Amino acid sequence: YLIGTALGLLSAVVDNVPLVAASQGMYDLSTYPTDHHFWEFLALTTGTGGSAIIIGSAAGVAVMGIQQVDFMWYLKKIAWLALIGFAAGILVFLLQQQLG
Repeated sequence: YLIGTALGLLSAVVDNVPLVAASQGMYDLSTYPTDHHFWEFLALTTGTGGSAIIIGSAAGVAVMGIQQVDFMWYLKKIAWLALIGFAAGILVFLLQQQLG
């Protein structure tokens, strides 16, 4: 889970699609087969981690242009909320794995 969390945080600055594609090359399907919870966790973390900073997602870049949202304003007012959501998503995922 540490690797998935780190890749999720990295997705805030690196596009998540090539990041996930690169991680698919790092792990053989014999280690983590299709539909293994590792891949679900990676999808969760890289998908939500991109929202930690405004330039980490296409939607964030669009908001910057349409609403004239400043990078520093987002960093001060929104990024911490996105990180709380990121952490909460990880905690819920881990709880589901323990209960399931």
